[in-house]
Amino acid sequence: MIADEPVEVPVTERETVYSGFVWDIVRETFSLPESEEPLTRDTMAHPGAVAVAAVDEADRILLIQQYRHPIRTRDWEVPAGLLDVAGEHPAVAARRELGEEADLCAEDWHTLADLFTSPGGSDERVRIYLARGLSRLPAHALTEREGEERGIVLRRVPLDEALEAVLTGRVRNAIAQLAVLHAHAARGRGWTGLRSADEPWPTGTGPTGTGAH
Repeated sequence: MIADEPVEVPVTERETVYSGFVWDIVRETFSLPESEEPLTRDTMAHPGAVAVAAVDEADRILLIQQYRHPIRTRDWEVPAGLLDVAGEHPAVAARRELGEEADLCAEDWHTLADLFTSPGGSDERVRIYLARGLSRLPAHALTEREGEERGIVLRRVPLDEALEAVLTGRVRNAIAQLAVLHAHAARGRGWTGLRSADEPWPTGTGPTGTGAH
């Protein structure tokens, strides 16, 4: 069976070379048995994030469009956000993000996919949850959006149409792509064999120790 293997390596030096608003850049020197000399790498230390594949009773997945400055694009995504609330369980964060970005809540939650977004340069881990049994939040529970999120466009897209958009390169957000692919596959299995929403956070720890979530 193929499975990622967490490894503890001896780190001899560590310093934060840049402290940012959301994430830091950490420089570490470490040893590996396959290398004769110590290795030094700069890593983006990331708090981790959650995302939500929200699928309604008509098997439509909720996609949101918003502006992303680094790519100068209004790309299509799924609701997502950082694990930036101290002590908040990732599943709770996912529920919060679905409410904040889509004004929705859901009855049924499962873990859909886990991913390392850029393991050569970042310790970021993202969990994508599957949310079903959707309903709109009451007016008093709605969140006022700020910044780029004020321009969010919501669209419920049939899973087959969303898959076609991914396969033809029209949706390029990696987390959205994975959410669509996994949701489409889960539907093909009749929504059976799904993983618990309370599964342990993806294994392994990076510079920030995010594996402890």
